[in-house]
Amino acid sequence: MDRKRKWVLSSGALLVIFLGRMTTALEVPLDPKVLEGLPQPPTITHQSPKDFIIDPRENILIYCEAKGKPHPSFSWTRNGTHFDVEKDSKVLMKPSSGTLVIDISGEKAEAYEGIYQCTARNEHGTAVSNNIFIRQSRSPLWSKERKEAIMVQVGVSLVLQCRPPAGLPPPIIFWMDNNFQRLPQNTRVSQALNGDLYFSNVLLDDTRNDYICYARFPHTQTIQQKQPITVKVLDNSPSEERRPSFMAPLGRSSTQMALRGGVLELECIAEGLPTPEVSWYKESGDLPSSRMSFHNFQKTLKIADVMEADAGDYRCTAKNSLGSAHHTIKVNVKAAPFWISAPRNLILAPKETGILTCRVSGDPKPQIAWSVNGVPIEDSPKDTSRKVEDDTVILSDVQTGSSAVYQCNASNEFGYLLANAFVNVLAEAPRVLTPPNNVYQVITNNPAFLDCASFGSPIPTITWFKESQTSILNRDPYVIHNNGTLEINVAQSLNSGKYTCIASNNLGTRENHVYLEVKEPTRILAQPEYMVVQRNRKAVFECKVKHDPTLIPTMNWLKDNGELPDDERFLVDTDSLTINEVTEEDEGTYTCVMNTTLDQDSASAMLTVVEEPDPPTDLELTDQRERSVQLTWIPGDEHNSPTQKFLVQYEDLLHQAGVWHNLTEEEGTKTTAHLDLSPYAYYSFRVLAVNHVGYSQPSQPSRQYRTNPAAPDVNPTDVHGVGTEHNNLVISWKELTGLQSNGPGLQYKVNWRQKDVEEDWLSETVANASKYVVSGTPTFVPYEVKVQAVNDYGNGPAPEAVVGYSGEDVPMSAPESVQVLVQNGTLAEVHWEPVLTSMVRGRLQGYKVSYWRERSLHQAEAQQEEQQVLLFSGNRTDGRLPGLKPYSLYTLNIRVVNGKGEGPPSPNHNFETPEGVPGPPSFLRIKNTDMDSLTLEWGPPQDNNGRLTGYTLKYQPVNSSNELGPVEEMMFPANETTVILADLKYSTRYKFYFNAKTIKGSGPTITEEAVTIMDEAMKSDQVDLATQGWFIGLMCAIALLILVLLIICFIKRNKGGKYPVKEKEDAHQDPEIQPMKDDDGTFGEYSDTEDHKPLKGSRTPSNGTVKRDDSDDSLVDYGEGGDGQFNEDGSFIGQYSGKKEKDTHEGNESSEAPSPVNAMNSFV
Repeated sequence: MDRKRKWVLSSGALLVIFLGRMTTALEVPLDPKVLEGLPQPPTITHQSPKDFIIDPRENILIYCEAKGKPHPSFSWTRNGTHFDVEKDSKVLMKPSSGTLVIDISGEKAEAYEGIYQCTARNEHGTAVSNNIFIRQSRSPLWSKERKEAIMVQVGVSLVLQCRPPAGLPPPIIFWMDNNFQRLPQNTRVSQALNGDLYFSNVLLDDTRNDYICYARFPHTQTIQQKQPITVKVLDNSPSEERRPSFMAPLGRSSTQMALRGGVLELECIAEGLPTPEVSWYKESGDLPSSRMSFHNFQKTLKIADVMEADAGDYRCTAKNSLGSAHHTIKVNVKAAPFWISAPRNLILAPKETGILTCRVSGDPKPQIAWSVNGVPIEDSPKDTSRKVEDDTVILSDVQTGSSAVYQCNASNEFGYLLANAFVNVLAEAPRVLTPPNNVYQVITNNPAFLDCASFGSPIPTITWFKESQTSILNRDPYVIHNNGTLEINVAQSLNSGKYTCIASNNLGTRENHVYLEVKEPTRILAQPEYMVVQRNRKAVFECKVKHDPTLIPTMNWLKDNGELPDDERFLVDTDSLTINEVTEEDEGTYTCVMNTTLDQDSASAMLTVVEEPDPPTDLELTDQRERSVQLTWIPGDEHNSPTQKFLVQYEDLLHQAGVWHNLTEEEGTKTTAHLDLSPYAYYSFRVLAVNHVGYSQPSQPSRQYRTNPAAPDVNPTDVHGVGTEHNNLVISWKELTGLQSNGPGLQYKVNWRQKDVEEDWLSETVANASKYVVSGTPTFVPYEVKVQAVNDYGNGPAPEAVVGYSGEDVPMSAPESVQVLVQNGTLAEVHWEPVLTSMVRGRLQGYKVSYWRERSLHQAEAQQEEQQVLLFSGNRTDGRLPGLKPYSLYTLNIRVVNGKGEGPPSPNHNFETPEGVPGPPSFLRIKNTDMDSLTLEWGPPQDNNGRLTGYTLKYQPVNSSNELGPVEEMMFPANETTVILADLKYSTRYKFYFNAKTIKGSGPTITEEAVTIMDEAMKSDQVDLATQGWFIGLMCAIALLILVLLIICFIKRNKGGKYPVKEKEDAHQDPEIQPMKDDDGTFGEYSDTEDHKPLKGSRTPSNGTVKRDDSDDSLVDYGEGGDGQFNEDGSFIGQYSGKKEKDTHEGNESSEAPSPVNAMNSFV
């Protein structure tokens, strides 16, 4: 086999592998179709257990089944001698089987007890079964015995012996009373492994006459009963308390043996008063926690599946309040033989070599004996190809016909193992057992395994190909296994395709085709996210997935790794899970799992449901004092949202029953609050918890807490003194609440006196009032006022005085010395002397200026306009009047204003505004539009704002691209209202600008536009010409001629290549080929460098018009006709059909072809 060949990784590559395997590894195929044609020595497939206990009431069934080709025959031995089945009418062997059915009806089962062994043989060898030890189950009766009552003192230990009859298998022991009720067991009273009942110390309650031991025999399902035992406990000489000692096992140490793989049960039962407790530990290591358990109230240590490491010293300790006792059990672990490597069937080709290995272990070490076809190997015929070395048989250069069954028997004092292994010498052509055209699917980046199970003798060599091109080598990314399987370590899409495996040996060749499809992995792109949702709201988990399009995905949602609840609130969509109206039970971890037939992906997120906290409970009042109390409570459930604060509320049952007020707040970590209280109140308290979601329900109210009355602690607030009439003073305040009254008989002592006047305080006491009116006061003078709370228990604190004013009256005089300073035509300043404070008679609000326009100065008659008012707040002496009209007569007056109203006006004062610029003309109309003239009419401004000096008109043409032409300007006197403009261009749009003037300047401009009309004769000719048939034909002929000339030019140009025209022109000096000059509009000289440039020139559009490169000037400028038309309003529609000639300075720029319409017009 060439293992140095390089491999090529290619999707179309052919890949091959040569696989060699050891001859000893060939196994018998399990495919029935293959087995049908293969000779095979016998193989035992089913047999009864080695130790077979039978029920004497049923027929004996001893199994022995085997297979082979040809089918084997069966025989039996019993107790080492041949058992002739045919001679015993009670014994039947099943057809095509070695299973025995023994009818024991009318017979004793003991007659068929013994050691049986089955033999299965055909022409290729003999296989034997285990030695099957047949024994009858037994359940003997208890021997009759007379039991005397057991007399025992209180506190001593006691053992009630069971000693059941020996049965097969041993019986199960339990203690009951006459009523078939199990006797209670505990640390003081318990049953030992041997069935005895142990009392660490007896009590008077242990006296009874029905301690009965029962034995249940499992095979026969019978129960045997021992004679009842009577126990009488005496208390005439009770035992004293004592330290523990062991009742079983006795002494300080003992020894116990256990078999490997079995169950080890260690028992320590101690007596003592008080009852001792038992504990265990291993002196030379730890107890095997995974295989260990305690039973019988820690008195029994049970270790399952015993191992060699379980050997050692185990110490049990019994301990009570008076001391302790110890017992050490030395455990030795032995082992019946067990397999390390059992011999396996071999299929060998002629002249091959094979090895049978029988490796066992045990303690003591097992003895190994080999047999061939059931005969000890030393007694069998000599075979030079066979060599025995202890646990190994080496077969070399085997020959056809040397097939046999070998038996390996390994035994020691604790048991034996027997194994059959056949050696089948075959010569078979290869067979591929893997079904043809299998399709293997695997996910990208995962290993792929392509099977090529084969059978043949000699062992076939496996060769792998991919796409019939290059051989596969046993190296990355390919791995060849001994069974012929091809492994691709990390499969990629390029590994997809058809694979062929070929099995071959010296007898033939077989091939098989399989297919590999590498799929894209399933991936969750958008994972569900952790959510905190309020109760009764909606939670939505998203789970967006990408998968291979050829695989069918299945989305599953899990809650806490289990199925979703069967609840209509859970809605599963294509890529989401929606939970409506979430509850606390919905909390947990939600996982979306996307499964395909090849892979899966999953993602999880937690849902936390939050809600308002539960109300606090167990409100308690402590540290009760005259003006304070301590309130404590127990917080309720926070529902996953930490409590931020606690709100303490109170209810005053004396003053405002049923109304709860906020008293204080405490941090969410506290559960107590110090509450400051007011006198003369009947308090109840409650607490609300607050978290991120909101407020809890209020707690249950606390018990009522009453405070004693006292004098007021505070006086009324918001004390004011304000007059409502010119001769009174109203003193007002905010009344105290019932809680602030501090006691019964609440009244208010009102005090007042005029400020800055030497006089005593006046006072009045009122109840149930929030104001008091003092009459007969002078107008608007300051007063000092104060209000004090009093009740039946005393006065409140001394109040502070507040300054107020008595009532106002309207002012008595007007401002004087009014002057107006005109700033310009729209703004003036007004000045005045302030009114004396005594004449204001109140709180000064400001000055009110009223002004109005009487008329324009160029009008004789008055046209008074609406009055305007400006209020200048505070003690002002001047103000500005904006928004005036120029060249006008105005009138104004001024009043002083206080809180009561306005005073009398000052005398009217007149002033004039200067001239200003006029307003826009009232209109501008365009009439009588002609080809080269039009008429303008206008109206004077509505607001002249002075004397008009004239009008200004400006106008200019506008072309079709909205470009403006030169401006013309005209001046008109003030008395003119119309003008005729002549010498205009026809079919041209004009824009007009018009304004009025005074000596102050020009006013705003108004604009209008108009278009002069086109000559109807030219328009008619142009339209008629364009529709004539001869004209259309002429245009087509011209276009065809131009096309032919262009084609000829292109052909000559392409043939000539680079043609130095300029040099030849200089050489020949032929005037007919001299370059044309710019000034006569002809072509210039050619250039070498322009051979590959686009041809320059103009094109004539299909509509017969010429494309314009520059401006779209008026047709009038060109003096040529066009096909444009006018609308009814004179506006121009259409397009120009001609263009100016280029100026000479434009050089070699391409020229436009003249318009065909204009050309024809030149002929007319």
